[in-house]
Amino acid sequence: MAAQPAERIRVLIVDDIAETRENLRKLLSFDPNIEVVGAAASGQEGIALVREFRPHVVLMDINMPGMDGITATAIIQKDFPATQVVMLSVQGETDYLRRAMMAGARDFLTKPPSGDELMSTIRRVYEMGKERMVLQQVAGPAVEMAAPGKAKPLVGEVIAVFSPKGGVGCTTVAVNLAIALQKRLGSGRKVGLVDASVQFGDVGVMLNLQPTRSLADLAPHIDDMDADFLNSIMFAHGSGIKVLLAPPNPEAAEAVLTGGTSGDGAAGGASVMGALLELMRQEFDIIVVDMWSWIDDVALTIFDAAALIVLVVTPNIPAIKSARLFLEVADRLNYPRDKIALVINCVDRRMGIRPEQIEQALIPIAAQIPLDEQAVLLSVNYGVPFIVRDENRPVSQSIMYLADYVRRTLAEKDKEAEQSAAEKGRARVPG
Repeated sequence: MAAQPAERIRVLIVDDIAETRENLRKLLSFDPNIEVVGAAASGQEGIALVREFRPHVVLMDINMPGMDGITATAIIQKDFPATQVVMLSVQGETDYLRRAMMAGARDFLTKPPSGDELMSTIRRVYEMGKERMVLQQVAGPAVEMAAPGKAKPLVGEVIAVFSPKGGVGCTTVAVNLAIALQKRLGSGRKVGLVDASVQFGDVGVMLNLQPTRSLADLAPHIDDMDADFLNSIMFAHGSGIKVLLAPPNPEAAEAVLTGGTSGDGAAGGASVMGALLELMRQEFDIIVVDMWSWIDDVALTIFDAAALIVLVVTPNIPAIKSARLFLEVADRLNYPRDKIALVINCVDRRMGIRPEQIEQALIPIAAQIPLDEQAVLLSVNYGVPFIVRDENRPVSQSIMYLADYVRRTLAEKDKEAEQSAAEKGRARVPG
């Protein structure tokens, strides 16, 4: 018999429609490990019931009279950080997704959710909440952070390397891509690499760097951080790139995730990442960011700053399905498709799924990286990227091709921006 959880998951429902509240209650009644502790018809009432019952999870409608769900979520996350909020919205209200996540919502479901989808989401965010509270207790309170004011113009471009599915080789792609870009740009240009997988980052392992200093050292000083301090925290790699490592352990990562704020940790993490990327864009020509496989407000901050999102997929059904879901989210976030570069990793004709089939299911392919287990394993185990060990190997050449694609895309975007600025300038000149 499976072990029962130590406690039932306490859930609060907030929705202004009585029928919806009752339907959600009925769905959740089928799970003996979930207890609906209350139901509220407004944002204000929801906050009051959170204060009274301290639920683990709140199911929050977005559009309600008076205080809407996004405002209520922000207040709940500030005053009751242990409570996790799942947003509910009808189809078509996609403009609210970004605001909901920035307010601190942990997930976003479309009405009406299925019973399985609803209960699995509740269990997932409940576990996230437990892990977060443990990390906060271990790490202790962080210091207060203020937003920096920088006068220097932004010049560098951010390249976000991401996959919604773990284990597809994002870190391998990010590390080798950063080095390839440095090779193409030459010593007169600067490429930075950031390990934004703050809890379990592997960039240091890939480059044989010991995390004696990391992102965790920046978080308490983000308000007065300057280029000299940033460079003192980053590592100079033999390839010419400079590297900002993830914290050495999950406990240290909490300083980055909370950003030194009290209560609303998620917003603080986004503030840290936003300020960091702003400064790095002043100091580097290109910043490659290796991301974790999760979309939250920190990830949204990186996506917003990115000129290009490198979406890494492997030729298997789970990875393709997850990539398709990400593209749907990207559409709802109004990211243009030319902001996303699809990269197929571990391409092998024996896999059964051809790249052209993946392209048909998703978007045009920017680059294909062949399967080369020997080269990848050697590079990981010795901490020497394969593009450094053997630039002429097919897997290395594919990364160089990707680097050229990135450079061309950035150049085209710069040209389009210049043309747009010139057209606006001509429009302002009277005829």
